[in-house]
Amino acid sequence: MRLIRERGYRAGEKLPNEYELSAQLGVSRNTVREALRALASRNILYIRQGAGTFISEKKGVADDPLGFSLMEDRQKLAEDLLQIRYIVEPQIAALAAQNATPEDIAILGDLCDEVEALIHKRQDFTQKDVDFHTQLAACSKNMVMSNLIPVICEGITVFAAMVVEQEFDQTVKSHREIFESVRDGRAADAQQAMLFHLLYNRNRFIEGKDL
Repeated sequence: MRLIRERGYRAGEKLPNEYELSAQLGVSRNTVREALRALASRNILYIRQGAGTFISEKKGVADDPLGFSLMEDRQKLAEDLLQIRYIVEPQIAALAAQNATPEDIAILGDLCDEVEALIHKRQDFTQKDVDFHTQLAACSKNMVMSNLIPVICEGITVFAAMVVEQEFDQTVKSHREIFESVRDGRAADAQQAMLFHLLYNRNRFIEGKDL
């Protein structure tokens, strides 16, 4: 871990092989091998057989850090996750408008276009929706916000599974307003657009419960 931090390895970069790490760290290859496996289990590294060991894109964040997969009441989980998203995501959008680089904005714009393309075909856009919100958090340049992404992603996927049908037209409008506000550096507008997006989803969720 110290070596990874000190050398500034980034996601996707390859580490030296076991022999080189053994020499650099002054330990046996077996010790290196066990350390690599332990870090892979923590989503810090990933090992590709025949290719080597790489820094994980997951940045050490567990796939289900808060144990959502074990919660039986999916409807209550969806509602509670929406509440957390109200608290976090509008501020993420505001920070994104303040801090996003041109490269960040270009990626966000491409994802916005991809969501819209799926919507126009009336196809499932859940994964691209997740990718859009993930990139928005990356645009914030706040390391802690980025590590909250599993909570946001789970909120999107659980919500999508609970509603009767996906909302197409309003999603296009909301995502486009969020993106344009971030692109133009309008933090307050980005915050309000995200809040409206989440409140609209909450109303749909409540209406679905009443059916």
